Amino acid sequence: MSIPSVLRLLLLAAIWGGSFLFMRIAVPEFGPMPVVEMRVVLAAVLLWMVARIMRTSESLLPHWRHFLIIGFLNTALPFALFAYAAREISASLLAIANSTAPLFAAVMSVVLLRQRLNPQAWIGLLLGVVGVGLVGIDQMQLPPEGRLAFMAGLGAACSYGCASLYTRYAANTASSSATAQGSMWAASMLALPLLLVSDGVPTALSTITPVAWFSALMLGLVCTGLAYILYFRLIHDEGPVRALSVTFLIPLFGIFWGWLILNEQVTWHMVFGVILVLLGTALTNGLLRWPRAANAQ
Repeated sequence: MSIPSVLRLLLLAAIWGGSFLFMRIAVPEFGPMPVVEMRVVLAAVLLWMVARIMRTSESLLPHWRHFLIIGFLNTALPFALFAYAAREISASLLAIANSTAPLFAAVMSVVLLRQRLNPQAWIGLLLGVVGVGLVGIDQMQLPPEGRLAFMAGLGAACSYGCASLYTRYAANTASSSATAQGSMWAASMLALPLLLVSDGVPTALSTITPVAWFSALMLGLVCTGLAYILYFRLIHDEGPVRALSVTFLIPLFGIFWGWLILNEQVTWHMVFGVILVLLGTALTNGLLRWPRAANAQ
């Protein structure tokens, strides 16, 4: 993985590590689907403005089918599932569920696309999963109502895995900037029916706290609009499995933000888990390589 891709990976992990905290703050006050709709509309508007300013605007209509697929698999469906789960489980556990996306992508690439991962990549994925499990050991005692929410989080991660494989397969369909913007507009339309049949927008908007408004804005503008520009560029440059390894780093940043902002406790197994996460990510991305026997001669 190139140095620019590594920097994009770290920045994306830091941004998405904070997204689950913002969801936990915004969803209880706005409701799940209002948060989803605000998030995708704000992101779509931001991406449109960036394209206009950078003079990279292009027609989205020729690729509308492509954007609908990406908008559903990579945005509308996982955002809705995570917003539902955010009512019941912690931000740390949301991040842990999200970290299983590379596993879904790897398994589906082998089963559906008949691709092969080298042993080093499999070992890296395994170390990452073990590390994530250690990081989240304090959050694994779920109440009964939280189990379905955690399954929803796993469903969102599976949807991300499907979307990453499709995006790589259809990489030449549209540019990364057009895909990011077009998928957001598509997701806003796909999520609208669910908003109308749900509880809808809270009737007393004046009772929503400034912190919740700020969290909703951050989700749309930074954690979605900016993040998706970085994410689609990573998929284009490094492939779906390596791009999805960003989810291994998300719990690391989730712990960091929790310690820095919320004064959350950091335990020894979290530290050891973070070390395994970093090692697993480095192996999966090829930043570290097993020494070959030939080199020893």
